Amino acid sequence: MRTLSGLGVSAGVGQAHALLVSPAPGLPTSDPSQGTEADMARIESALNKVADRLDERSMHADPSALAVLQATAMMARDPGLLTSIKSHLTDGHGPAHALWAAFDDFCAQLGAAGGYLAERVTDLRNVRDRAVAVMQGLPEPGVPSFDSPVILVAEDLAPADTATLNPDLVRGLITAAGGPTSHTAILASQIGIPAVVRCSEAREIEDGTPLALDGVTGTVLVEPDEAAVAELTSRANRRAEVLASAPEGDATLSDGERVLVLANIGSPSDAPTAKKKGAEGVGLFRTEFLFLDRQDAPTVNEQTEAYATVLKTFDEGAKVVFRTLDAGADKPLAFADLGPEENPALGRRGLRLSQVRTDLIDAQLEALAKAAEQTGRDPYVMAPMVATRAEAEWFSSRAHAAGIKTVGIMVEVPSTALRSAQVLETVDFASIGTNDLTQYAMAADRLQGELAELLTPWQPAVIQLVKATCDGAGERLIGVCGEAAGDPLLALVLVGVGVRSLSMAAGKITAVKATLSRHSLDQCRQIAEAALAASSPEEARKAALELADPSVEVLVS
Repeated sequence: MRTLSGLGVSAGVGQAHALLVSPAPGLPTSDPSQGTEADMARIESALNKVADRLDERSMHADPSALAVLQATAMMARDPGLLTSIKSHLTDGHGPAHALWAAFDDFCAQLGAAGGYLAERVTDLRNVRDRAVAVMQGLPEPGVPSFDSPVILVAEDLAPADTATLNPDLVRGLITAAGGPTSHTAILASQIGIPAVVRCSEAREIEDGTPLALDGVTGTVLVEPDEAAVAELTSRANRRAEVLASAPEGDATLSDGERVLVLANIGSPSDAPTAKKKGAEGVGLFRTEFLFLDRQDAPTVNEQTEAYATVLKTFDEGAKVVFRTLDAGADKPLAFADLGPEENPALGRRGLRLSQVRTDLIDAQLEALAKAAEQTGRDPYVMAPMVATRAEAEWFSSRAHAAGIKTVGIMVEVPSTALRSAQVLETVDFASIGTNDLTQYAMAADRLQGELAELLTPWQPAVIQLVKATCDGAGERLIGVCGEAAGDPLLALVLVGVGVRSLSMAAGKITAVKATLSRHSLDQCRQIAEAALAASSPEEARKAALELADPSVEVLVS
């Protein structure tokens, strides 16, 4: 028996033989052009066929998959995509290569955006692969047919592949790539199929190999024995008991102290799922989804409609936080290119871009104000990459002038954390982005896999910066919207240093609520003190686990 490790994204234990999903056929070796107009007609026909088939598939999929499949079909019909394809055709590419190059451009933009948006790359590539297959007269790529229980093993799976799977036959999914907020991960959870992603060793699994997996811990057993499967199942059952104890309503500590548990979302279609998973509101709405893969900026009306949709999803008075455009440098926009930079992570991104392109921020603030007026709701609006009091004042005054009532900033830069008493004076709230804060505190590029040890939010220095932010914030509500908030054990540490709002991927809400309900504020403070006193992230996590309720262990390891 061998044990492989990945990232668990959909709870449950599955056992069956492996069924390998073959990769897409790729580009043809011969790709002659028949002239730009004829090539464009052929490409449009292929993309329309793909879109129509995705729409047809959505009619037979789980209802929760409808919006995702329709959104994927919209990718195939994107006018901006056709413009990019035509540009590549005029550069001398054949039709299939021009289509491929245009998709690569769009994938690069989303990949540079990171996080949630980077995980939309899988959806784009699936549309590309299907269209290229259609142009070659080949069957569209996808899951092979089967009639007995299997665990699907693939490099990655697209929503179109996942949405129509039967959980009675598909006992699990394992992918070498993918991420926790990919549409595939979300759909697998909604349908009820245990799933593990980012399991690089999955590429070594052979067709027909007996497998077992745990969709929470990310454990994959290859050729498991009965005892190992029994232990996997027992642990999953104990975890399910803990999760079942999570409060259905508001999240509170055992002594009654309130902690807001919110969701991070990337598009309006994610909001209903987040609410269904128990989110009280939204702690981070990444508004850049409206701006990426476009040749021009979205109109005020387009933005207003999207923002109003999210506001209306949640109850009146719910906290719904919109982050203004976080782009520039490593997240380039075709209509807002400030030129190349030697170090994009330290360049003109986030608020720094907005201060140059004030037309973009003013249109966004106008749209948010209109959405507030239409819905009667008060959106929380915050700016990314704020490093000084002057920048916070600039954003606050501009937002208030546009009609925004509740204004905040992201804390992603150590200077903001250390000087929070001064920087936050002109705003109403702040949200800590632990991903970037860790990157800048540890001088380690968060996209550099070899530096993963430095990039854990369990670094005592990062926890200390979170505490410094809370200490200087006065009565202002401080939240965390980075990945750290979704770790049930680390959530206790964050609450212990003063955080009162935690925002995470929707699938992590239940575990965090269950954990919070088992601890008092005094316990959280003791756990935080132990983590702060540690000299390494490993020591910090171990110290926290030793002081936490024993039930937490089954949720985090």
